[in-house]
Amino acid sequence: MRKTERYPVKTANSLWHVYKTVPFLKVVKNFVVIQLARYTPFLGMKSWLYRTFLGMDVGKETSVALMVMMDVMFPEKIRIGRNSVIGYNTTILAHEYLIKEYRLGEVNIGSEVLIGANTTILPGVTIGDGAVVGAATLVHKDVPPGAFVGGNPMQIIKTKAEMEASVLPEKENRES
Repeated sequence: MRKTERYPVKTANSLWHVYKTVPFLKVVKNFVVIQLARYTPFLGMKSWLYRTFLGMDVGKETSVALMVMMDVMFPEKIRIGRNSVIGYNTTILAHEYLIKEYRLGEVNIGSEVLIGANTTILPGVTIGDGAVVGAATLVHKDVPPGAFVGGNPMQIIKTKAEMEASVLPEKENRES
């Protein structure tokens, strides 16, 4: 189960109440900053924009590709470790508005993580250090450190131990 906080609503669907949950001007500012970051090819500038204007924790040497869509309402709930790669057109959500409730959850992406293109990461998920997420994956639960995951629904393709075992023979072949 994802780690999210649940907030029930009693009248219309939760999205109808969006500006009771997050200030309108915050959303406007976040939208402008995120759109600028989505299109800039300068990786250092993207990280600076995320840290300075969105309150995100982005590690050194992390690369966020073009068109990545950070959560426009709660980007400060997203943390990305050092030396990670977030692939093209990935969406990272820290909120979800449903009919009878809305949910908020932190997204923690570890260090040296590779996220493939067109991936969607849902709120309340932790992706462990050294994990690899295949392209077009829906990350709906935690990813163990060092694991290779993919698909919809997301499944573990290889564990950390299996990943290390598959890399070791390749390394030995190159050395001989």
